[in-house]
Amino acid sequence: MSECTFCQIVAGGLEAHVVMDEPDIVAFLDTRPLFAGHTLLVPRRHVPTVPDLPAEIAGAFWSAGQRLAAAIPQALGAQGTFMAVNNVVSQSVPHLHLHVVPRTKGDGLRGFFWPRRRYSGDEAGAAAASIRTALGG
Repeated sequence: MSECTFCQIVAGGLEAHVVMDEPDIVAFLDTRPLFAGHTLLVPRRHVPTVPDLPAEIAGAFWSAGQRLAAAIPQALGAQGTFMAVNNVVSQSVPHLHLHVVPRTKGDGLRGFFWPRRRYSGDEAGAAAASIRTALGG
């Protein structure tokens, strides 16, 4: 789907800070993160929502999410992660994506109103490199 932003990233047509690139999935940093290291995990093929996720790639998708949830705190000195998927409502890009957000007690994230930010300088590159290293890559 050439008009899908995430499909364009997967195909290499749009630049992204990729932290995981595997046969069925790709993970990259959100360009408007809640916190540095906020990662989006997507199926390589265009899948709109969780109910549309084919069984043959579901295991790879959720396993990758587990590995990101372990790697991100290690990479960035966070205490844990917040993970979320929107299905249609609040889904800014209609391509399934799992948010894996680093969390630290007292980080100010409360309820479901989350102020977004932009990366500065090479902050995104440094965060992506740290996550890749923690993933063993």
